[in-house]
Amino acid sequence: MSTEGVRDHGIHPNLILAVTALAGLAYAMLSSAVIPALSSLEHSLHTNETGVTWLLTGYLLSASVGTSILGRLGDMYGKERLLLLTLVILAVGILVAALSSSLVPMIIGRVIQGAGGGIFPLAFGIVRDEFPKERVAGSIGLLSSILGVGGGIGIVLGGLIIEHLNYHWLYWLPLVVTIVAAFCTWKFIPESPVRVPGRVNWLAAGLMSAGFICVLVAISETITWGWGSPKTLGLLAVGLLGSLAWVMVEVRSEEPLIDMTMMRIRGVWTTNLVAFLLGAGMYASFLIFPQFAQLPKSTGFGFGASVVVAGLYLLPAALLMSLLGTVAGRVARRFGSKLAVIVGSAVTAVAFGWLAVAHAHPYDMLISASLLGIGIGLAFSALGNLIVEAVPREQTGVATGMNTVMRTLGGALGGQIVATFIANNVAHGQPTLTGFTESFALESAFLVVAVIAGLFIPGITRAHRAPVLERQIERELAQAQEVR
Repeated sequence: MSTEGVRDHGIHPNLILAVTALAGLAYAMLSSAVIPALSSLEHSLHTNETGVTWLLTGYLLSASVGTSILGRLGDMYGKERLLLLTLVILAVGILVAALSSSLVPMIIGRVIQGAGGGIFPLAFGIVRDEFPKERVAGSIGLLSSILGVGGGIGIVLGGLIIEHLNYHWLYWLPLVVTIVAAFCTWKFIPESPVRVPGRVNWLAAGLMSAGFICVLVAISETITWGWGSPKTLGLLAVGLLGSLAWVMVEVRSEEPLIDMTMMRIRGVWTTNLVAFLLGAGMYASFLIFPQFAQLPKSTGFGFGASVVVAGLYLLPAALLMSLLGTVAGRVARRFGSKLAVIVGSAVTAVAFGWLAVAHAHPYDMLISASLLGIGIGLAFSALGNLIVEAVPREQTGVATGMNTVMRTLGGALGGQIVATFIANNVAHGQPTLTGFTESFALESAFLVVAVIAGLFIPGITRAHRAPVLERQIERELAQAQEVR
């Protein structure tokens, strides 16, 4: 095994990988565990459907804001230190939600939990700093797949907990995992030697936060307000203007929070676009697969499944995502990360297309879930590597943080669009088949666009060529800075 660039700190890379994967799993499970419990939580917390959906919206809002900021802080002050802080924040949020017996404190807990999204860019940076070059692609691929794997496990686990325990256990179990991950981070993960001196541009952080929050709130409230309502359009406009102001501040800043020069690199923006579209597909499947399966057979298409059984329909996806994550390194070395993203996006498009035309039997959903696991497993495993290949080492945290944010934003948009389709196609108090088939067709179309976007990703994909690319990107960034 090559040890070029690896410090002799006496800690085996497998142990570092296990700790970071455990941390990522806790966060990913929390992102979806409440989905099968929403109806139960609506009753237990004495609220309505609009109120309980804020348990998802608040989480997404916080994740979209906190992930890139924590990634940037990790580049500046040390990734191990920020990873430990992020896990402590996550644990506090889980504890607040676990102790809650009403809606408002649970939403506050979920908002705090969302900051845990910073785990992923920090973990990617730790791997890049500490691992031998030949292990970086496989390790980042495995960590990338954790987001999908944990989401699938969260759906299954959430159904089991709601059926056999009470909603507090949705949080107690992840809290144990998070505390263990925090202790192991403090004990076993060495502090990063790669840092970028600087300061946080708080004006940019505030504008980015305001822009993202307004856009996400507008999207999340479309079922109540409608896509064409003045509230929705007005809040979207405010969010987009805030985001534009953020970009202008970043472009003119000597120490930007997110370097817009980096965001213009073709390997970065194309990969972020694919991440956005894949996120839309993954989160939509978490919402509509269980709902479709739980509808009574009297509808003419539902399977009449229990909450637990409905969650199990996503188990093939979680298992195959996990399997593909473990072989991501070999796939990247043999075929390249670009091809993995293209093929993965195409297979995911086929998964949704299958259900758009074939949904009469439970095995149709199992076939689709299996294809979904293969497609998202391949593509997610490659996304992190493509970003790492495209940016210098000292920008790993912030670049992979923005890529994770794009998945989150895509998930919010995709999930809300399919929820709107289903809500707008109801007969006799039950969703009709039309809403589901339109949703499956739309998600398939999203993923076809992801395939096209993947074709424009630069073709430098093999791990051993990453240093050459790194020097090239550094030259491009330096030239752009001189021009600016």
